[in-house]
Amino acid sequence: MKKFYLALTLSFATVALFNLYKIIFTNHDYQQKYEEKTTTIVKSLSTPRGRILDCKGRVLVDNIGIKGVVYRKMNNIKKEEELDIAYELAKYLEIKQTLSENELKKFWLNKYPEEGEALITLEEKELLEKRKLTTNDLYLLKLDRITDVQLSAFTELDKKAAYIYQLMNNGYSSEAKIIKLEVSEEEYARVLEASLPGVTNEMYFKRTYPYGNSLKSLFGSIGSIPEEEKQTYLDLGYALNDTVGISYLEKQYEEYLKGEKDIYKVNKDGTLELIKEGKKGNDLVLSIDIDMQLGIEAILKEEIKKGKELLNTEYYNGSYVVIGDLEGKLKAMVGLKYLGNDTYKNVETDLVNASFTMGSVVKGASMAMAYQNNLIEVGKKIKDSCVKLYLVPEKCSYKNLGIIDDITALKTSSNYYQFLLAIKLAGYQYTRNMKMNITEEPFNIYREAFASFGLGVNTGIDLPNEFTGIKGKKIAPDLLLNFSIGQYDTYTPLSLLQYINTIYNNGVRYNLRLASHIEDENKKTLKIVEKQKLSEFKLNVDYFNRIKEGFYQVVNLGTGSGYVDRKYNAVGKTGTSESLFDSNGDGIGDVETITNSFAMYAPRDNPKYSMVVLSPNVSHYKGKTDFFAYINRYISQAVSNYVLENY
Repeated sequence: MKKFYLALTLSFATVALFNLYKIIFTNHDYQQKYEEKTTTIVKSLSTPRGRILDCKGRVLVDNIGIKGVVYRKMNNIKKEEELDIAYELAKYLEIKQTLSENELKKFWLNKYPEEGEALITLEEKELLEKRKLTTNDLYLLKLDRITDVQLSAFTELDKKAAYIYQLMNNGYSSEAKIIKLEVSEEEYARVLEASLPGVTNEMYFKRTYPYGNSLKSLFGSIGSIPEEEKQTYLDLGYALNDTVGISYLEKQYEEYLKGEKDIYKVNKDGTLELIKEGKKGNDLVLSIDIDMQLGIEAILKEEIKKGKELLNTEYYNGSYVVIGDLEGKLKAMVGLKYLGNDTYKNVETDLVNASFTMGSVVKGASMAMAYQNNLIEVGKKIKDSCVKLYLVPEKCSYKNLGIIDDITALKTSSNYYQFLLAIKLAGYQYTRNMKMNITEEPFNIYREAFASFGLGVNTGIDLPNEFTGIKGKKIAPDLLLNFSIGQYDTYTPLSLLQYINTIYNNGVRYNLRLASHIEDENKKTLKIVEKQKLSEFKLNVDYFNRIKEGFYQVVNLGTGSGYVDRKYNAVGKTGTSESLFDSNGDGIGDVETITNSFAMYAPRDNPKYSMVVLSPNVSHYKGKTDFFAYINRYISQAVSNYVLENY
């Protein structure tokens, strides 16, 4: 029996010693796990995004730090304590915003909970117990019963505190709440000295633009995560109160520009202790040359102003210029609208999101389609004339152009030549006053060919939500003829640049792109934005050479004479289209106007740049005279001289 008690005693002693060992030697592990579970970890309010630079490293988009007061809700904090914090902040901060009457009533209930309860009758409380009313029903009754007299007792300090309290409790409880940005030095110091629980002074970074509005719209905006994209960003590790790129380049390159926030531990007294330093975002380097951009803007402003002084230009209010290289790198993107009184608005996003009826400038794609489908007898001479279809008014070139072939048809911009090809594509041989039964098939053949040159499709530009123009929906013989000369579907100025590039590259279409590469703060290249082959229009190079020869004659001997100095040996095509201008702002075009376009590259044999110039509504049909303002020619000449002479 003694042995049994001895063994039992030893067992208890062993267990006791083991527990003592655990307490002494492993308490640190338990303590560490406990601290990990109870410690609040937060991120800084903001971090500098990567800059956006031009091709020579000049800063186009930068960051500026502004001081802000931020509140983060601490664990187990009571409503009364938060109200005290709101009142303290109201003493230190200049706040001009006010709340609605309903929001002030909500604050009144938070400030005076007992008085709020007194607004509910015993009968109503019994109905709550019987589940015939909900707590929300009672809350709404309280709000409704707060009188103007009760609210009128609120002082200006009360109202400021109410606004701050609302900010402190907006959104998710774990989010950092911005109470005020751009605080003064005095405000900053007073809040810092007050050491209020959960309240910190932090830097918030916003974008700054050293070159003003130039290209600003294409850089894009930053802001709160859009509601429809919240889950996507959460899956990527973002917090719901993060600032993100929401449009254009800022959105396209968000993953590189965003940066990493500082990570802090929240101490028991509410102060922040840095545990991991953040990192600024990577820089985005563009192919844009800001000097070229600004130079073209200056030229365009001067030419627009001079153009407005010409006759029949009442509806003309601006032009567009795009410069790139022949492999798709964009060097300048200019869009300006004249607002009067020597003021202009930058509208570069129109180059991506606005489309126009381009006119004869697209005839190179029409000819390529015709060559591919064996519709052209190379070198065959015909006499320019008019086409007359059944029940359709006569359709002609802008004047009688005499004897033409496939090359001179481009040089002189013969509509008649293109009409014959369109009729032949539909399976007919032209005879005067003929009837045609047209299906969708010839339209599709044209559109497929045009798409191979970038017209009516995405250009592959590194911007989200690129517009591809408007496709005509009606099918009719005269509309097919219109399509062949660029008078039906609409295209963007950017697509016109890709089109002229594709002609030079013998049908190979490369993506347009603004970005050159991504680099870190040490100038190390992290990613190169590569040239991509998007498609290829299969056609014998001899046919492409005939199109190029026609385009060369356009600029040097034909309709494009005067658009580019002959010494640059440019290759290009002009376009004139009929369009409608909305003169009264009701969204419906009501005035018939004329739009001019021009696309070219130069020099001919070893081109350095391609260029598109577009001037909508340069004249109109019901003017006081027949005068036509050649604004697009003047702009093209001035810009091409500037670019080819200086870059």
